[in-house]
Amino acid sequence: MTFTIVLIGWIFSLCLHEFSHALAAYYGGDHTVKDKGYLTFNPLKYTHPLYSIVLPLIFLMMGGLGLPGGAVYIETWRLKSRTWQSVVSLAGPTSNLALLLVLSVVLRFAPPGPYDTNSIWPGLAFLAFLQVTALLLNLIPLPPFDGYGIVEPFLSDNIRDMVNSARMWITLAVFIMLWNVPIVSDVFWYQVGTTALRLGVPLDTAIDGLTRFQFWLL
Repeated sequence: MTFTIVLIGWIFSLCLHEFSHALAAYYGGDHTVKDKGYLTFNPLKYTHPLYSIVLPLIFLMMGGLGLPGGAVYIETWRLKSRTWQSVVSLAGPTSNLALLLVLSVVLRFAPPGPYDTNSIWPGLAFLAFLQVTALLLNLIPLPPFDGYGIVEPFLSDNIRDMVNSARMWITLAVFIMLWNVPIVSDVFWYQVGTTALRLGVPLDTAIDGLTRFQFWLL
């Protein structure tokens, strides 16, 4: 039950994230997203199914981290302004926040544990926790995250060129630090836990959901 809820829910959240980028782009002036099929919940329509679906699912099965998917291809030159470019990037994390708030409301009706194997609550709590990780990860103002896309339109050409020339190395450095530099990892997970608690996600139930989701480790 937990594995099914989390897997289906996470695929839905990835599709919602990419759809939100495309919808913002459509209203911002890039109507080609409709012709490309991005205004759907079909993951096969996205530019990079590997980056948008497969890799996030692999990270999900490794446990605990909601890796954001690769963004749909937006023809930014068609957008009305730099502000719309920023809005398009912001739309993705906003979708994670919206889903997180919905799950938080639902979780308020959860009865006290422990839960049996057919209970939906550990799966929903872990799915909500994943939305927190995806939200905070996406807001990092460095590539490849949406946080950089939010600020990029307002950077000078020199700074933008410098960052983009080192994009691959910056991406690699961010993930290495998140996994291998304790102070960076501790700060990130502290923020995740604090945000989850403030929004009403029961951490003990979420941890129970993570354990049940990774049933192959039991």
